[in-house]
Amino acid sequence: MEKITLDHKVIFVTGAAGFIGSNLVKRLMHDLQGATIVGIDNMNAYYDVSLKEYRLKELEQLAALSTTGNKWVFVKGDIADKPCIDSLFEQYQFSVVVNLAAQAGVRYSIENPDAYIMSNMIGFYHILEACRHHPVEHLVYASSSSVYGGNKKVPFSTDDRVDNPVSLYAATKKSNELFAHCYSKLYNIPTTGLRFFTVYGPAGRPDMAYFGFTNKLLKGQTIQIYNYGNCRRDFTYVDDIVEGIVRVMAGAPERKAGDDGLPIPPYAVYNIGGGQPENLLDFVQILQEELLRAGVLPQDYDFEAHKQLVPMQPGDVPTTYADATALERDFGFTPKITLREGLRKFAQWYKQYYG
Repeated sequence: MEKITLDHKVIFVTGAAGFIGSNLVKRLMHDLQGATIVGIDNMNAYYDVSLKEYRLKELEQLAALSTTGNKWVFVKGDIADKPCIDSLFEQYQFSVVVNLAAQAGVRYSIENPDAYIMSNMIGFYHILEACRHHPVEHLVYASSSSVYGGNKKVPFSTDDRVDNPVSLYAATKKSNELFAHCYSKLYNIPTTGLRFFTVYGPAGRPDMAYFGFTNKLLKGQTIQIYNYGNCRRDFTYVDDIVEGIVRVMAGAPERKAGDDGLPIPPYAVYNIGGGQPENLLDFVQILQEELLRAGVLPQDYDFEAHKQLVPMQPGDVPTTYADATALERDFGFTPKITLREGLRKFAQWYKQYYG
């Protein structure tokens, strides 16, 4: 592995107004010295844009207070817009690129496939092409635990076969890994894909269960618990995800030649997940307790009256469960934040944000 120092580097973060992207930028602004961080986001209305604006405002305030000489530049643009991406690479000559821009969501991909092909495939292709023509030290990109599809063997290991996606979203993420491998091999571009497992936390995505459930309970609506509560998810708190990304950014797969004199692809893929799958019913129980504790819901709230157990949804899988031993081995890191700790932070943020 090639160690990269991130100080004084020019770093490109796509999806910078997104949940993971904004948290990553925050962390980089805090940790680095003299770096230039360029973020891009198309600010689409897949979910409430005011949440994205809130995250960006936080980043602007942070940049204004920075005493470490870091610069923050935000560009409203789309990675599916090739001239836009090419001109940014031309202008900034990025050292490290972190591609987190993607059309997210499994269920939405069933109704709106176009958005996924444009952002997750065409957009990623534009990033790869730009990295080819303006060589970078490391391209890190978001894959997803959804690539494991309905794999029966748990925990999911990056050595497992992943050629049976059960949603278009999963298929686009798998294609990212294939594209990256090809570009690593042909053009010797160091790439690392990160398969994220159910990321949650404050100012997260409203389409995720913990956020959607909270909104519904507050409105007195019924929450639907899929597969009659027999789903298990490997929830990973956003700070753990960001910790993993930052460590990986600084450790690029090494460029080496094989016996034939051609590059051995400097390519890697890791899981980032808690390694502690939680039953959906236990998750809902903890969420309820933390919403009461934070005063989001009144103490006498009747949860039982607002819960409904329903069958499995198309495109969903019963269990996600990360084997993150490779991340621990290569980067000395395993996610640590417990579900209760994470949901407590979310509930406190929710109370403060929505009042």
